[in-house]
Amino acid sequence: MFRALLITTLLLATANAADRPNIIFLFADDQRADTVGAHGNPHIQTPNLDQLSKEGFSFRRNYCAGSFSGAVCVASRAMLMTGRHWMRIPGKRVASDWKGLPLLPSRLASEANYQNFIVGKWHNGKATLQQAFTSGTSVYMGGMANHADFVVQDLSDGNLSPKRAAGGFSSTVFADAAIEYIETADTKNPFFLYVAFMAPHDPRNPPEKYRQIYYDKCPPLPKNFLPKHPFKNAPQATSGRDEGLAPWPRTEKVVSDQLCEYYGLVTHLDEQVGRIMKALEGTPHADNTYIVYTADHGLAMGSHGLLGKQNVYEQSMRCPLIIRGPGIPGGASSETFTYVHDLYATVCGFAGVNAPNGTDAKDLNPIISGKATHVRDSVFLPFQNNQRAVSDGQWKLHIYPKINHRLLFDLKSDPHETNNLANNTANEPQIESMTALMESWRTRLGDKDPLRVESPDPKEPIYDNAKRTLDVWQPKWIRDKYFDGRDDPTHGPKKR
Repeated sequence: MFRALLITTLLLATANAADRPNIIFLFADDQRADTVGAHGNPHIQTPNLDQLSKEGFSFRRNYCAGSFSGAVCVASRAMLMTGRHWMRIPGKRVASDWKGLPLLPSRLASEANYQNFIVGKWHNGKATLQQAFTSGTSVYMGGMANHADFVVQDLSDGNLSPKRAAGGFSSTVFADAAIEYIETADTKNPFFLYVAFMAPHDPRNPPEKYRQIYYDKCPPLPKNFLPKHPFKNAPQATSGRDEGLAPWPRTEKVVSDQLCEYYGLVTHLDEQVGRIMKALEGTPHADNTYIVYTADHGLAMGSHGLLGKQNVYEQSMRCPLIIRGPGIPGGASSETFTYVHDLYATVCGFAGVNAPNGTDAKDLNPIISGKATHVRDSVFLPFQNNQRAVSDGQWKLHIYPKINHRLLFDLKSDPHETNNLANNTANEPQIESMTALMESWRTRLGDKDPLRVESPDPKEPIYDNAKRTLDVWQPKWIRDKYFDGRDDPTHGPKKR
């Protein structure tokens, strides 16, 4: 009798596993929310993301929840994999083992027999990779690399192979590996395919024809373009690697060219997404697979005089989010606040798996199905101990504790954050209200860093082109163009 019961249980589990949907998670790196044609940008070519948007559901106000690190992608990926806000991840300030928290891929595997497979970038250390995945191909263990010249490793039974040359451009290499997996994946158990692209992260060196598209017809500069950021928002603004990718003051020509190159990376990435979508069409998985497309965060690209993502402005913290799959209404969208790490609970919902206790992620399925209009009323964006921002959808308050400075924006009339209303005494009640909202978030998350200091740093930024750093990943034509042709690609300043 026991044997018969065991066989019945196993058969039911197998049938249940076969019925569960597959999930393809496509993760871009440094992609602004406004770089999708279907989402309102007529100057960028993203036909495949446009199609994905047409067939799926777009979340138009999706955010990375700040960062504990200047390498924002480390924090963003930690939040995605744990489903927790970075302030509630034990050991958050180092890429440790996250203290045994159930990671998204391993949760799917343990609770619903998912086959987990990783392709592409992993920026949270070997221990966490082995917690999350057992198998993968063309894995890049690091933060960034020359897209046209880098090394990868394969993951088998939790062990990484020796490094090997990737043998192609990053987005193409990762798409090739994803397509091979999709075409060979069995149907006995569902799969979670995680494809973490390196594009459009710098170096901004797309294949030449893709940047030439935009050189020939340059997109407009951001509406909030400035030659220099007007105050010292964080140490990275004047000394960080990202900000040193162009000299100060920023010129319209330099930012325009870098924007062309950035758009070229996005368009090339879009083409690879299209290849993955096409490969899925001809497989047994086509009608039972969710595609999730998002990015770890955005990027300034000239907005507010900045280039990087080490800031709490909209263009750096917002990123695209599109979901397509069974039961997803086509061409639908929402302006509700979402975080990238909400995808932990949302993917668990697709898989019929309960998210573990203690997560901060919100399941977005009720919004997709029309059963709810929102999962939160506001969004909190803390960055290290030097920047805080909170928004209720109309008003957004920035606080810079190290310099005792604040900004207030009416996002409905000023979505690009160009008109600071904080110095108008008539807005003091609004500042008090938004500060109270920020404090409620801080209490909830255990944020102990002060919002004011007794001895503030100077507000005036000091920009020194002599201290711009040239990293080892920038190809020669970028060194020639933006670094005075220097041929000493080190992590230190240019030698004089």
